[in-house]
Amino acid sequence: MDLIEQIESAIHVVMDPVSHFIWTYILIYLLLGAGLLFTCFTRFMQFRLLGHMMKITFSRREKGEAGISAFQAFATSLASRVGTGNLAGVAIALWVGGPGAIFWMWITALLGLATAFIESTLAQIYKEPHQDGSFRGGPAYYIERGLGHRWMSVVFAIFLLIAYGLAFNGAQANTIAQSMEQAFHIPTWLTGVVLVVLTALIICGGIRSVARTAEKIVPAMATLYLLVALYILLVNIAQVPAMFALIFKSAFGYSAAIGGSVGYTIKIAMENGIKRGLFSNEAGMGSAPNVAATATVKHPAAQGLVQSFGVFVDTLVICSCTAVVILLSGAYEKLLSGGIHQHVEGIQLTQMAMHDHLGAFGTYFVAVAIFLFAFTSIIGNYAYGEINIGYLFKGHPKLAINTLRIALLLMVMLGSVADLKFVWNFADFAMGLMATTNLIAIILLAPVAFSALKDYERQRKSGVKQPEFDPRVLEKVAGHYKKDIW
Repeated sequence: MDLIEQIESAIHVVMDPVSHFIWTYILIYLLLGAGLLFTCFTRFMQFRLLGHMMKITFSRREKGEAGISAFQAFATSLASRVGTGNLAGVAIALWVGGPGAIFWMWITALLGLATAFIESTLAQIYKEPHQDGSFRGGPAYYIERGLGHRWMSVVFAIFLLIAYGLAFNGAQANTIAQSMEQAFHIPTWLTGVVLVVLTALIICGGIRSVARTAEKIVPAMATLYLLVALYILLVNIAQVPAMFALIFKSAFGYSAAIGGSVGYTIKIAMENGIKRGLFSNEAGMGSAPNVAATATVKHPAAQGLVQSFGVFVDTLVICSCTAVVILLSGAYEKLLSGGIHQHVEGIQLTQMAMHDHLGAFGTYFVAVAIFLFAFTSIIGNYAYGEINIGYLFKGHPKLAINTLRIALLLMVMLGSVADLKFVWNFADFAMGLMATTNLIAIILLAPVAFSALKDYERQRKSGVKQPEFDPRVLEKVAGHYKKDIW
């Protein structure tokens, strides 16, 4: 045990400064800058086309259409997005960064809608056909085909496998196990066994099995959570104006700090809001485009718009629900006054807040919600991992994919029973590196997505209800992409 701790300590010495530098001085500015750039060049598409995004997201696929539908791809990506970041992550952002972090989480999401559109549209343009009738694609594919940098795509795929294939799944399992133990006194090892069995049953069926499962669970769990949060909001409607005032004031440093520091600065609120916002909605990170590419659609921009709406649902709806529940509760006031121990876990703060509003039912509800949210994240993350394993090991995909499945299940079991602070930190480190790599790539390839959006909107203005993509439109800007799949 001492040897393991020494190794972890040695890794932290190197990893923590690099991770801090990436998140503090590179990624935040790159993320916001890219979002602003994409917002301007798409003429504020996230505001102009929000209604259309919603419409095409929930439109049913045509009968007899092969592969994975646009909605299944949306549900799978949302399964990965909606997880501990929405319940525990928001609580952590409030705890460390104050209510102002919620404001910067919203800003990240609003800009992230444009970023998500760009990366998912690119994933569709550069996708490749797969033997199961669907497609494969994502950052690894558009980096290689669009930019011609195989080394860069391999680096991205490796970082994604570390973060999503392994580390985050252990962290999600850990949150589920801790929540179930607190609410129902279920031993963490038993929760781990159940998670392993359920996960194995789904991921052994591959990405299509994940998509079918996500399609059923995600809409139901998101709707139920929204309804509970709306009830709490209406019951406490008199406090809502003061809550919003607190969020906006804290965003710009006009609030007292929890942890005894001088005060919440803009920097603290921004760092925590943006970091937790990115962790939750994943816009620009390069994760969601992997599953966006699997969808069978008539135009790449259509799936880009669907995935953009996913950011809206994840952060502006579900994360806001958690913020409302916590800020309108007595639990947050106790945290401010020191009545709650400063080292309480994020999910525990959410459970305390829900208990304050709904009694024992609130504690149980959060436990069930986090089980569903985090479990679907595990299977959604697996889909990302399988796609990138297939990219790295094209010659022997079955052996590599089975190895990934075994490693993921072991990580789920380990995460359920172990203290995974090191895993969380390592996941943040890998996530920062993969997000930086992806953002650089999509900034360079953005003109391709702009051209696709222009073509999509031109067809809609001419009266075409379901625009169809003509691959010849992008011949001058897109580089190497498969034109025969459209």
